[in-house]
Amino acid sequence: MKTNLLILIFLSSFAFSATFGQSKQLSNQKKIQTPMQKTEEEWKKMLSPEQYNILRQKGTERPYSGKFYAHKEKGMYTCAGCGVELFSSEQKFDAHCGWPSFFDKLPGGRIKTHKDLTHGMARTEITCANCGGHLGHVFDDGPKPTNLRYCVNSGSLEFKEVKK
Repeated sequence: MKTNLLILIFLSSFAFSATFGQSKQLSNQKKIQTPMQKTEEEWKKMLSPEQYNILRQKGTERPYSGKFYAHKEKGMYTCAGCGVELFSSEQKFDAHCGWPSFFDKLPGGRIKTHKDLTHGMARTEITCANCGGHLGHVFDDGPKPTNLRYCVNSGSLEFKEVKK
C-alpha cells in the first residue's frame, strides 16, 4: 500500500511538473503585440515559405546555408517582413557559427528581446519590434565593444546596398 501511495505521489508530481513546463513553453509562444498587424493568410501571401517558417513560425535555416552568412557588401540589413532597418554591415562579423552575426543592432528600439525556453535551452530570442518577426537569438559571447552576438537567420533579412 505504501509503495502504491509513493508511486501515485511520484506520478502526480511528474505530471504537474510536465504540465507546468509545457505551459511555460506555450506562454513563451504567445503572439507578440506589434504596431504592424497582419493575418497569417496575409503573411503567407507576402513571404516565401522559408521566410514564413522563420519569421512567423520561429524556424531556423541550416547553418552555413543562408544567403547572408558570408555576405560582405556595404549597406543595411532590413526585416524581410516589414522592411525596417535592423543592422548595418559595419556591425557584421564572422562568428564562425553558420549564421550572419552582428555585434550590435541599430538604435531606436527596432529589435525586441524575449526569453526563449524552447528545445531544452534558455536563450534570448530577438524579434522585429515593428512586425514581431522572429530574427534569431542574441548571445553574450560576441566581440568588444558590446560582447554580444546577434545570431540572425538570413531568411529573416533583406539587404539594401549603400551606393558609393
